[in-house]
Amino acid sequence: MKRVFAIVALLVAAHFSFSQTIAKRDPAIAEMVAELNAKNLEIIIRKLVSFGTRHSLSTTKNDTFGIGAARNWVQSEFEKYAKESSGRMTVEQDAYFIEPDGRRITRRVEMKNVMATLKGTDPKDTRIFMVSGHLDSRASEALDSVSLAPGANDDASGVAVVMELARIMAKRKFPATIIFVAVQGEEQGLYGAKYLSNKAKEKQWNLVAMLNNDIVGNTFSSETNLRETTKLRVFSMGGNDNEGVARQLARYCKEVGERYIDQMSVTLIYRNDRYLRGGDHTPFAEAGFAAVRFTEPNEDFNRQHQNVRTENGVEYGDLPEFVNYDYLTKVAGINLAALASLASAPAAPENVGIETKNLTNSSTLKWEAPKTGPVPAGYYLLLRETSSAVWEKKIFVEKGKTEITVPYSKDNYFFGVQSVGDSGNESLAILPKAIR
Repeated sequence: MKRVFAIVALLVAAHFSFSQTIAKRDPAIAEMVAELNAKNLEIIIRKLVSFGTRHSLSTTKNDTFGIGAARNWVQSEFEKYAKESSGRMTVEQDAYFIEPDGRRITRRVEMKNVMATLKGTDPKDTRIFMVSGHLDSRASEALDSVSLAPGANDDASGVAVVMELARIMAKRKFPATIIFVAVQGEEQGLYGAKYLSNKAKEKQWNLVAMLNNDIVGNTFSSETNLRETTKLRVFSMGGNDNEGVARQLARYCKEVGERYIDQMSVTLIYRNDRYLRGGDHTPFAEAGFAAVRFTEPNEDFNRQHQNVRTENGVEYGDLPEFVNYDYLTKVAGINLAALASLASAPAAPENVGIETKNLTNSSTLKWEAPKTGPVPAGYYLLLRETSSAVWEKKIFVEKGKTEITVPYSKDNYFFGVQSVGDSGNESLAILPKAIR
């Protein structure tokens, strides 16, 4: 089998033999990760800051100031990247209107999400993957649409990650479709994300995963004065037995991200988001899509939702000099590794089940091959103890087999099944349903 999946294998006897494996890096993804550039990220952030404010109610009639100018610039950059895609990347400003809400929308306003869509190369592959950051910014007052609101970290950092991924991935081919989006309206009530989530639901998009980046470039913690350059939080909504689709995506991002980015760990936060805050992944998660939020481990609240000023000797404001661009590059690497691996992998197996008809200390799992995307080169059976946050064992099942019996009790472990591609890239894990 070309491009071997594993560097270590341990043969174990069950109803048929199987291998426990240690996955390795796909050279194509490692090459993309190596192209990430901290200077590019800084240039993007400083350019977005130069628009003065990106408040959703700010002007759209000025070429150098306000949300309209910022949207147009992001679109123009996406269009540059699209020239490297052999016609597969298309760019648009997807417009929608928001009516006054009595809170943070005082008048009817047209908002626009800036989107670059990289079409998959397989016309039969319906899967879509999405990565986002929010374009709008704000000062201390939620309705202040004219004061300086640089929004360097909140959330030009997230938009920079999205744009840098689009630049690199536009030159590559993936069987599935990838959407890169700078969302508007987050600070006013997640409006752009709600619009896009509703659109995905109404049009029945096969949206497999959504990665949201919001406040991902700072390494300093106000109050506690901690600094952390080797960790990244991923927030995910739960489900039955803590096993919802967002949790599976979060675990995937941790495993695959840490596989490619050295000296970086992803911390699983079993909450949908932080207290008193919300992110653009939420409407997607509430609609049933696998959606997670990446956020730095320590936040500097002197830099969030603050007018730029110095007060009692303390400097406030979300300025670009307080972003750690080397750290942000690693965050972008976590995103790129997870996104590229998902978009390169076969679709997940279908109708995954675990037999419960007999009292036994072994476990038998069955599934069906995916009906869309590349043909899997095999599957992984995943195991972990019920108290563990992450998968602990990966057992390879060779191509063509869709059943395995293992000497692990279904009463003591959680199981999952992934499809695996020729390059070793895995789909999201699917948990089995009980079958009798």
